Amino acid sequence: MTDKLDKTPPGSPAGQVSVSKAATTAPENIKAIPVRHVGRWISGVVVIGLLVALVYAFSQGNIQWQAVGDKLFDSTVVAGAGRTLLISVLAMVLGVVLGVVLAVMRLSKNPVTSWVAWLYIWFFRGTPVYVQLLLWFNLALIFPVLNIPFIYKDEMTDVMTPFMCALLGLALNEAAYMAEICRAGIQSVDEGQTEASHALGMTQGKTMRRVVLPQALRVIIPPTGNEFINMLKTSSLVYAVTYNELLRSTSQIGSTSYAVMEMLFVASIWYIVMTSVFSVGQYYLERRYARGSLRSLPLTPWQRVKVNLAAFGNRPSGGVSA
Repeated sequence: MTDKLDKTPPGSPAGQVSVSKAATTAPENIKAIPVRHVGRWISGVVVIGLLVALVYAFSQGNIQWQAVGDKLFDSTVVAGAGRTLLISVLAMVLGVVLGVVLAVMRLSKNPVTSWVAWLYIWFFRGTPVYVQLLLWFNLALIFPVLNIPFIYKDEMTDVMTPFMCALLGLALNEAAYMAEICRAGIQSVDEGQTEASHALGMTQGKTMRRVVLPQALRVIIPPTGNEFINMLKTSSLVYAVTYNELLRSTSQIGSTSYAVMEMLFVASIWYIVMTSVFSVGQYYLERRYARGSLRSLPLTPWQRVKVNLAAFGNRPSGGVSA
């Protein structure tokens, strides 16, 4: 196979013209024209139009918005929000502690403890929390007197106060879900960690406390934060057991002032504020526990804003050159 030979004489005019053109003509700049996404603009306009229509409809409705502002920080409403936080935090703490115990029991090689834990989770996950609250509230119909020999004896109606019914109903139901979350977190830790701990002479309990659970927290924390935010909203169900939390407090004001919808808006605003605050805390808590598994932590929302502003400020005007 032979190479192609250039048959143009080296001193010919055609050769001189081609060389001079190649030497004098510079490549043109490439102008990158972005693709026009017409559908995005249309969908954005449609969504904004629907939001404007929704806001206009509520502005024209028979709603006393001044009453919403006046009652937003009413002492009764603020006290109800405080009781909502109290019952949610206590129920969540009790649910987490009991959930860890149930998860360890579920993973135990003892068939009795494993079966009891499975039965507990099966029952409390299989029945609605509203039904469980009513069961605790009406427990005096089955056991009129709470009698623990040599320890405690009292009327069940005095023991099962609205606060106690709310706490037991929410906490015991939450423990069933936390048990499954903790079990998944414990099983996510490599078995080699446990084997190495046992090789160093650590007991089963010490291995669980010092080695397994600290590593499992990275998996347990995110769904636990979601469960607590859900607990804040689920606490409104304790209205059924006459516990005077946020929803009951606002409903009582609405029934006496005939501002029923306005007070429901007040309760919704408080729930949104509380869940938003704890969502921010959950984000930074997850970010802290992700330090050992990620090479570089994701940017925080404020860091993203600063990066986007810097990129927008440094954007070159005109087309992209190459």
